[in-house]
Amino acid sequence: MTGGGTSNGDAGAHGLLGRTQSICPRCRRVLDAELVERDGRVLLTRTCPEHGSIEAVVYGDAKRYAEIQRFSKPGEEPRERQTESLRGCPHDCGICPEHAQHTCLGIIEVNTACNLDCPICFADSGSGQQEHGYSLTLEQVESMLDAFVRAEGEPESVQLSGGEPSIHPQILEMLQAARERGIPLVMLNTNGIRLARDPRFAPALAEIGVHVYLQFDGFSDATQLAIRGKSLTEEKLRALDRCAEAGVSVSLAAAVERGLNEHEVGEIVRFGVEHPAVSGVFFQPVTHSGRFRADADPLDKLTNSDLIELIAAQLPDWFRDDDFVPVPCCSPTCRSATFALYDGEDLVPLPRLVDVEQYLDYVTNRAVPDLDVREALEGLWSAKAAGGSAPVAERLECIACATAMPPELREVAARGFMIVIQDFQDPYTLDVEKLRKCCVSEIVPDGRLIPFCAYNSVGYREQVRLQMSEHSGNGAVAPR
Repeated sequence: MTGGGTSNGDAGAHGLLGRTQSICPRCRRVLDAELVERDGRVLLTRTCPEHGSIEAVVYGDAKRYAEIQRFSKPGEEPRERQTESLRGCPHDCGICPEHAQHTCLGIIEVNTACNLDCPICFADSGSGQQEHGYSLTLEQVESMLDAFVRAEGEPESVQLSGGEPSIHPQILEMLQAARERGIPLVMLNTNGIRLARDPRFAPALAEIGVHVYLQFDGFSDATQLAIRGKSLTEEKLRALDRCAEAGVSVSLAAAVERGLNEHEVGEIVRFGVEHPAVSGVFFQPVTHSGRFRADADPLDKLTNSDLIELIAAQLPDWFRDDDFVPVPCCSPTCRSATFALYDGEDLVPLPRLVDVEQYLDYVTNRAVPDLDVREALEGLWSAKAAGGSAPVAERLECIACATAMPPELREVAARGFMIVIQDFQDPYTLDVEKLRKCCVSEIVPDGRLIPFCAYNSVGYREQVRLQMSEHSGNGAVAPR
């Protein structure tokens, strides 16, 4: 199997790596597709009878692509599925019986309004009147959380997002509702403006026990203007300082686009490692759905492997390519991660101290010398992990105590710093076989759990927004 389930019966013939299905990014028609190696990269190719040949790069390093397929492992069944298989993947999402993985991370978009109008926004949110805007009630969010609990039994992580969720008048009650359902990791996905301007907000998040997922794309004005439409560096820094004062842990979330801000990747990591509030950085190559650059070339898109190479090249004293290990709960090409131990002076990636692959790659019948360590590492190398959260701290402590890690590093290990590269699929890169392994789900108001990459690529987002706006009245305006 390759690419999370793609057949490779013809692999090696004329660069063919496997066959799958994809969609036409213009008409969304499902098409037969091929994964091919060309010039050292992996491309997804297909032909639409109406719109012609379509190609997109899905992985920037064909050699690494082949090597990491060993990290693909069988998925786990969700406790409950919400839809039937009628039209076939990707048209029955909900989760349907064809889906091969449970949900590690659930996302609830509480509104479509925002206090920014970013030139790049996969959710197509904004500050003005929206044709199909909506804002959820607390009761709706509680119902969606209950659906998540039914599907997972004991879900481990949920993220409240938007739009900009911090401007929702009931966001604190919604976050509290998630905590009351026993979800260990509750995250707020925010641009940080309210954190910077409202001195009461960070302490309120700390009281609930919320982890902040903070939009942070770089430092230069050029980066800020191209991605967010205005320079926000000072407000981001003020937001982080407020989180540090309140004891709120933060992951920086950086959208990275070719030709805009890839040169700032190392600086973002270095800043995050040294800031007291920051416990990790999540890099996301820009998803070409919603609003994105009109001149974006799907054959020149940054991928997971490109970000790994950028980090290693810009921080050679700290990281190598092999410090980043694929996350096995999804397709190995979707997400790679590392943990690093930092004592204020020296930084050491965890894979240099612990043979991570020895524990993660148990499907190949390797010996597993310590089940607790395996479970701890699987918990870290998962979409449900976020640096600085209580579950991650417990797993790091387990690893430190159960392995041959030197005693002087054990206290440092509990404060591990996490770096994740997450490459979400878009209409140009959607691989249906890989989609079946998706472990990040959009929880929608009717209780369905829709794989995140399908939600943004196939038309589900548009369907939900239309249904919600018809139900509650057209338009949503951000509070001023």
